[in-house]
Amino acid sequence: MYPTQELSATAERWITYPSPAPAARTKLLCLPYAGGGASLYRSWPALLPGVEVAAVQMPGHESRLGEPSHDRIEPLVDALATAAAPHLDKPYAIFGHSLGARVGFELARELRRRCLPGPVMLFASACRAPHVPRMPHPPVHAMSDPALLRMLRQMQTVPPEVLDDPDLASVLLPVMRADLNIVNSYEYTDEPALPCPIRVFGGTGDPEVREDDLYGWQAHTTSSFAVRMLPGGHLMIRQRAREITQTVGQAMAGIGC
Repeated sequence: MYPTQELSATAERWITYPSPAPAARTKLLCLPYAGGGASLYRSWPALLPGVEVAAVQMPGHESRLGEPSHDRIEPLVDALATAAAPHLDKPYAIFGHSLGARVGFELARELRRRCLPGPVMLFASACRAPHVPRMPHPPVHAMSDPALLRMLRQMQTVPPEVLDDPDLASVLLPVMRADLNIVNSYEYTDEPALPCPIRVFGGTGDPEVREDDLYGWQAHTTSSFAVRMLPGGHLMIRQRAREITQTVGQAMAGIGC
């Protein structure tokens, strides 16, 4: 068991509030893509009135740059579930983009195993269904920095302006190695479907995730399911935040949150 003070400090490192709204009736727990951080969701509180946005900051990312990054999903989800538990104080949904969607899915299952409150809805963006096989990326731990940079450009999963800046790239590459190893090493295990609705977003020009890969998410809910395609590539979340949050807000209101 964690001492109460230590647990509180751990939770504060993991869960950040861009604009705290304690009076909001619902909460949205947001997880970023590989290499990204909580700042991705800085603008979302203004786009989601009545919803408190809680953004996950993973070790090794942004404000936690000095901490070792996780490179496997199991210890990452275990630590995140412990940190998130004190924040499940009102009805909440989970939103994750790309790697964040996979982590969010496994987080929902881990919270269920711990008999903690589950999400009222799961939003998965730019991520194929967990059971759908994918071609793994080359072993990134053995890649040179130039080779990894070339691969990231081809994947279109990192903003080009970051890869073009040598200082930013040098900070990002170790984080991306760890995050991509989470993707490569992920092994789906079968469990009962989640009881909450699932809503999925995809980019019409995403070279990494095809529209057909998104419909597999329906197998992971016993409730309602829908897919919405938006213009853009794998990082369409950066340009389509308004459309995405509009759908998120309507969906959460629609289930009586």
